[in-house]
Amino acid sequence: MDNKGQFDGEYKEVDPENGSQNNSGGPGGPKLWKIFLIALIAGLIGGGVVVGGYSLAQNNQDEKLNSDNSKTKTKTSNVNVKVTSDAESAFKKIKGAVVSVEAYSKDDTSSSIAGLYGQSGDDDSSSGSDSEQASEGSGVIYKKSGNTAYVVTNNHVISGADRVEILMSDGHKLNASVVGHDSVSDLAVLKIDAKYVDQIASFGNSDKISVGETALAIGSPLGSDYATSLTRGIISAKKRTIDMTNSSGVATGQATVIQTDAAINPGNSGGPLINIGGQVIGINSMKLSSSGSSEASVEGMGFAIPSNEVVEIVNQLAENGKVSRPALGISLLNLDYISSSDRKKTLKLPDSVTSGIVVMKVNSDSPLKDAGLKKYDVITGLGDKKVKDIVSLREALYAHKIGDTVKVKYYHEGKEQTADVKLTLEANDSNTSTASNER
Repeated sequence: MDNKGQFDGEYKEVDPENGSQNNSGGPGGPKLWKIFLIALIAGLIGGGVVVGGYSLAQNNQDEKLNSDNSKTKTKTSNVNVKVTSDAESAFKKIKGAVVSVEAYSKDDTSSSIAGLYGQSGDDDSSSGSDSEQASEGSGVIYKKSGNTAYVVTNNHVISGADRVEILMSDGHKLNASVVGHDSVSDLAVLKIDAKYVDQIASFGNSDKISVGETALAIGSPLGSDYATSLTRGIISAKKRTIDMTNSSGVATGQATVIQTDAAINPGNSGGPLINIGGQVIGINSMKLSSSGSSEASVEGMGFAIPSNEVVEIVNQLAENGKVSRPALGISLLNLDYISSSDRKKTLKLPDSVTSGIVVMKVNSDSPLKDAGLKKYDVITGLGDKKVKDIVSLREALYAHKIGDTVKVKYYHEGKEQTADVKLTLEANDSNTSTASNER
């Protein structure tokens, strides 16, 4: 008989001394219990004595942690996370050139100090004295020449001001003088002492922007307390035609602007709209806050004057103090406003002509008079641009200078004709910034 343990349906153990077999009665035999006890002891030592389902060893560890926490104070992490973005880089390239513009106009109703603190001004020293009302906007320094730096802002920010001050991004406040302003484009140029100017802005090409690209607006929303605020959005539309009004609410024409959903608020006027490269692609000028007669709230509809137009205007303002524009000296109307029956009977237009502007009156000083254009002629082209309406005529006309000779396409008595016209008439407030039916 082999002296090794065997399994034949019941547990049998061979006595090592006499080789006899002991029947332990199954798996609860002595040796199995010994193995179980050893394993149990090892488990208790490794995991702690379990009482009521909780480890005593774990309890001791928790008490030690609680004891340690009671002796320490909460601290910030010493891990320094460095975050950089394109918007941050763009902002750094221009932030020193963005300023707050404070315009002051005289108001003889109360003293400035009394008005500031809501007092009646009963003090004899203040009664009858002139106070100043302030309006605030934004601006951007775009040129530095010798000891002079030039700032572009909106005309409506400084219009009617007796005194203008510039608050620099570093806190210095400087007196500014108006070099020139233009109500048609709503742009103005100021000059300041260049002593504290360390950064100037550069202009990008607004014709190269794309709908959907990132746009950043910088300025002083609600005034200089929030100077150099940055907001982020996208270009919503490259060329949007909107109606322009003056401070009295009178329509002054139309403008082609960039639309963006970057937050623009009162005080942002005159500040830059920049691309992700930190270049100025527009000058923020206005936003929509309500829509039509319903007065519905509108969000994310701000507008900026395109940089290509800004550059052209500020160069003329800096050099001449004004903007010289050619004028046609006519009263006109969009063809869209003419009924189909009048187009055939009165204008005698062919059915293929569906857009243009109708000459309603030719002034005595109009350069079109010598070219033979008359009432009810329909202009469809000027220079190398198509004329579809008053807005496109304005763009085509203002692309030229006084003294230029341009080709005008028009229909007379239903027949297409062309004429070379020399632009000799200069636009003024009476024919460029009043009703949009005069050019």
